[in-house]
Amino acid sequence: MLKNTLLKATEAAAKIIKENFDSAFTVFNKEGINNLVTEIDHKSEAAIIDVIKADYPDHYILSEEVGAIVQDSEYKWIIDPIDGTVNFANGIPLCCVSIGVEQAGKMILGAVYNPFINELFVAERGLGATLNDKTIRVSNKSELIKSCMVTGFPYTYLDEPNGPLQVFEKFIRKGIPVRRLGSAAIDLCWVAAGRFDGFYEHQLSAWDSAAGFIIVEEAGGKVTNLKGDPYNPYKPGLIATNGKIHDDLVRVVNGGEI
Repeated sequence: MLKNTLLKATEAAAKIIKENFDSAFTVFNKEGINNLVTEIDHKSEAAIIDVIKADYPDHYILSEEVGAIVQDSEYKWIIDPIDGTVNFANGIPLCCVSIGVEQAGKMILGAVYNPFINELFVAERGLGATLNDKTIRVSNKSELIKSCMVTGFPYTYLDEPNGPLQVFEKFIRKGIPVRRLGSAAIDLCWVAAGRFDGFYEHQLSAWDSAAGFIIVEEAGGKVTNLKGDPYNPYKPGLIATNGKIHDDLVRVVNGGEI
């Protein structure tokens, strides 16, 4: 039942963002330059919440735009109605709906759907991860120097040691390909599918990573914080890999050499 509701909510939101992709819509700016939200984000979010409330009116909801809808429940739905809003607002079809379900503090379900290329990633704790109903696994590369990486950058630059630009520079000076798609949820899913070998980002919110986090783990990958400790989606930094390059990536993100 939970999974059915998750899929219904994901599909309802995806229909809205796909239908409105080439239409005129209002764009607003949140805190920070180019940190955008559109009226379609709000419509997508409302559709998701309506589906969840119809089936589970007593569940806790945490969503990017409305914030927390607090309920006394062991279940929490963590929602990003459009992950990759800047892409969406600029007509770039690299964006998605991302919804994770947490039970008693542990992620148990996740779905990420990019309707523009019709890719639906789903994971259920202990049952693996799929792309369009086909099982996916992380890559087998074991050398960081031969890996294909993906990252993201914060809207406000983090002026700290080993910040986003410093780490990025290390990789590009060694000729290691690093992509920047503009959607952390898609980044994580593409690690899970073996397209990327590793992903790191210094600043994320729970709605960015909740669904992708479990999808990577259920595809056989590893997810930690930037220090290599157990990942907490309510803390900012994340490293996700195929597991084989994980320790090396953690070392480089923390100041080590490639």
